[in-house]
Amino acid sequence: LTGFLPTAVKVVQAMARVCVGAEKHRSTTISSHRLETSFEYVDEAIAMAAMYTANHLGVKAIVALTESGSTTLWMSRIRSGIPVFALTRNETTRRKVTLYRGVYPIPFDPVRPDPDKLEEDILEEMRRYRAVGPGDRVIFTRGELQGVAGGTNTMKIISA
Repeated sequence: LTGFLPTAVKVVQAMARVCVGAEKHRSTTISSHRLETSFEYVDEAIAMAAMYTANHLGVKAIVALTESGSTTLWMSRIRSGIPVFALTRNETTRRKVTLYRGVYPIPFDPVRPDPDKLEEDILEEMRRYRAVGPGDRVIFTRGELQGVAGGTNTMKIISA
């Protein structure tokens, strides 16, 4: 078992290098996915709108305030070189979204911050992670009813 751990670490590191290299390839950064398809769910429509906008507007990051991670799952299906940050208080969701392409979990509890300063608090958190800088455009998605899984119904473009 002692020899197994270093080998497992090397295997995971090699897989990570392959995934990062593949995601940088041109064919994985531009999407024409589902251009002629109708959407079934509101969070799916918001996710598709966010990704289309991000790919055509010069956005630095996408921030999804999420309970279940479903919006970030929809987003991960669209090729883009733009990182998607899943801000959630739910540890299970953070673990799940690590498996989604281009999605990075960040612990964040939207209930604690002042609702009037939510965007400011989120941008401060993103700056802390060095994901955005002054003047960067950020797409922000969330549900109007906080704490409701699958309730994403809002997309907003903000400046850091």
